Amino acid sequence: MCCDLKSRFLLLYATQKGQAKAIAEEICQQAGAHGLEADMHCISEMDKYNLETEKDPVVIVISTTGTGDPPDTARKFVKKIQDTTLQPDHFAHLQYGLLGLGDSEYTFFCNGGKTVDRRLQELGAQHFYNTGLADDCVGLELVVDPWIDGLWLALKEAFLLQKEKEGMSSNALSSSLSAAPHVGHELNLSSEVQNLKLEDERLRSSDVLTQKLVGIHLVASARDSEPSLVHSVPPVSQSALNIPALPPEYIEVQFEDTHGENPHVSSLISVGTAFEVPVTKAVQLTREDAVKTALLLELDIADTVFDYQPGDTFCVICPNNVNEVEELLQILGLFDKGERFVCVRVKQGTKKKGATRPQHIPERSTLKFILTWCLEIRAIPKKAFLRALVECTSDAEEKRRLQELCSRQGASDYTQFIRDSNVCLLDLLHAFPSCKPSLNLLIEHLPKLQARSYSVSSSNLYQPGKLCFVFNIVEFLACPARPVSRKGVCTGWLAELVAPLLHCNKDTLDTKGGSSSTEKISIFARPNNTFHLPADPSVPFMMVGPGTGISPFIGFLQHRQKLREERTDWEFGETWLFFGCRHQDRDYLFKDELRCFLENGTLTHLKVCFSRDSSTAEVASPKYVQDVIRLYAKEVARVLLKERGYFYVCGDKKHMADGVSDAVVDILSMEMEVDKLEAMKILAVLREAKRYLQDVWS
Repeated sequence: MCCDLKSRFLLLYATQKGQAKAIAEEICQQAGAHGLEADMHCISEMDKYNLETEKDPVVIVISTTGTGDPPDTARKFVKKIQDTTLQPDHFAHLQYGLLGLGDSEYTFFCNGGKTVDRRLQELGAQHFYNTGLADDCVGLELVVDPWIDGLWLALKEAFLLQKEKEGMSSNALSSSLSAAPHVGHELNLSSEVQNLKLEDERLRSSDVLTQKLVGIHLVASARDSEPSLVHSVPPVSQSALNIPALPPEYIEVQFEDTHGENPHVSSLISVGTAFEVPVTKAVQLTREDAVKTALLLELDIADTVFDYQPGDTFCVICPNNVNEVEELLQILGLFDKGERFVCVRVKQGTKKKGATRPQHIPERSTLKFILTWCLEIRAIPKKAFLRALVECTSDAEEKRRLQELCSRQGASDYTQFIRDSNVCLLDLLHAFPSCKPSLNLLIEHLPKLQARSYSVSSSNLYQPGKLCFVFNIVEFLACPARPVSRKGVCTGWLAELVAPLLHCNKDTLDTKGGSSSTEKISIFARPNNTFHLPADPSVPFMMVGPGTGISPFIGFLQHRQKLREERTDWEFGETWLFFGCRHQDRDYLFKDELRCFLENGTLTHLKVCFSRDSSTAEVASPKYVQDVIRLYAKEVARVLLKERGYFYVCGDKKHMADGVSDAVVDILSMEMEVDKLEAMKILAVLREAKRYLQDVWS
């Protein structure tokens, strides 16, 4: 990866699900058009770069995982730079620019990037370019695209400054940079939509293609007066388009006539050890007429070394839906080849720098195995994928629409009809039937099929050798851009897997009963979780968990009950639980168990609310947990401030957790007689001290 020192910069990425890597690859690809060369590495590959001696500018793209942690690939790097023995000038020689990825649905937005950025500053490193923080909640591209656009001038200035500091003439550098291909090439397309094509192959390698559409006449019928996934309206339909560069192909797939065995699914994880464990019980916790269906599954971990604490999360390795895999094979014309083994390798002569076979793709397995266990076929297609699909589409109008959807001019259409509609590859192939992508394209652009994480809903002390968890069966209702409804990848699979066992238990909600099962699933631990009981049992704590958010708190209470039975000489603090659901008689999860915890003293206070039940009282009962919390303002303030207790929140981020934190801020403001800003600072201190903890999802 050696390159001309005048034009080289170090490009590091830290990714959890592949987004940061894809953005880094886009930067790497665009660099050539600007006369620069990116020396790109995963931040975990610390044997391939050395920031202690790095003289060239450094660009870092880093995502955030969990509730604010750096991605797994950055853990060693973060641990290294957080060494307290490092001097304040350790990185005084370093010039860097950082792009953080996050989701503002979560409290610690872009905290992975912020953590690295803050520590590099503390160690003397200097920005050559302002830090960018991209929000997946509204669309990463809203920040990513302009940040990359501005990067090239910042790098040029950094190189010039570097040479001036070295006392060298910058004339040679200036001329080499100015000789870089001009980015704003324009491509004149004089044909009409029916014959739309890219005429200049040379321009495909530039980072932007500007298309001038001449003589296009679009007559919209009444039903086409509104934009849709397959149809655009002015101004997008009449605009010249700025579309991404065509990503170079780099994967080669060859079918083999040999036979063998597929890898075990446990080999697909990159961190930790996977355990294949039997499902010993399945119970439906909700009534048939409940809005959502909640299931409890019990796993037998007695024959494994898998260990956990109440409050931990763990991951389930799940496959794609078998019908969707077969449908995809059918559309690709590969249905008869699903069981054939394929060899996946890097394409010879590829223009993609540093191309390697994706780690989540086995070098050799059946095609169906790859589509079932390795690729996230439900993933929302990135714009780079749409750009590649343009080249696989024969119909001119379909080609144009795909170009619009990946263009800057079509950004709002992309958000509305693809991102917000949860459109996946299958939906696109149905909507654009002339699009026939190659198998290698899917492997290049579809991300790794991620294991799904769940909160533990049990205590190993209370139920030795058992692990329980609770989930709602996720439902994606049909919409205009996606005319079919679907269940969640993992929850749908689990529900189908345990259906026979569930049938055996459907006449009882006794979670102590159950039948044996031969079905097994593969699980692995998820590290770095701080959502645990206070180390001191005498410390009081409050739990807020509506719906399936109650899951980890059942484990908390089981654990506390067992400790109370075994440690009669210990002092135990009071416990509060705020629970809410829609209907008292349909989805009040663990109602009997909670009553038992109250009766035996494990749970001191239980406060419940029901959002959809009508009230006959003169004063309406509160509907949501955040409303109930406000009724106990003095108690909340006492537990958090005077008794230095803990406050746990689990459940939906957008519709519940934010409301709860707002309620706590108001309580702190009122009880401490301070303004809201000061109360928010107090809550921030509680978060920092790990006494206000969240396990939330969006």
